[in-house]
Amino acid sequence: MSAPFETLVIPLYKDEHGVIRVAGTWVTLDSVIYSFQEGSTAEQILEDYPSLGLADVYAVIGYYLRHQEEVDAYLREQSRQAEEVRRQDEARFYRQGI
Repeated sequence: MSAPFETLVIPLYKDEHGVIRVAGTWVTLDSVIYSFQEGSTAEQILEDYPSLGLADVYAVIGYYLRHQEEVDAYLREQSRQAEEVRRQDEARFYRQGI
């Protein structure tokens, strides 16, 4: 008797702001991948983000490893957008002496 196989659904979705998150959580793809790139294991990532499931962390890491170029491009764009928002905030709010 063979084991049943089902199609793996990657637990990621894009929210209304275009941010990719792990399904059922507020945890971003960025957070999981940056932790992984810094050397965290799936179990360590789970400790940092207890709303995640271990299987979901492994699925997200697996997705990243299979689509590294696309995910890295997304991460660069997210970083660029965050930097732009930071620059706009600094231009709007006088921060001298803070």
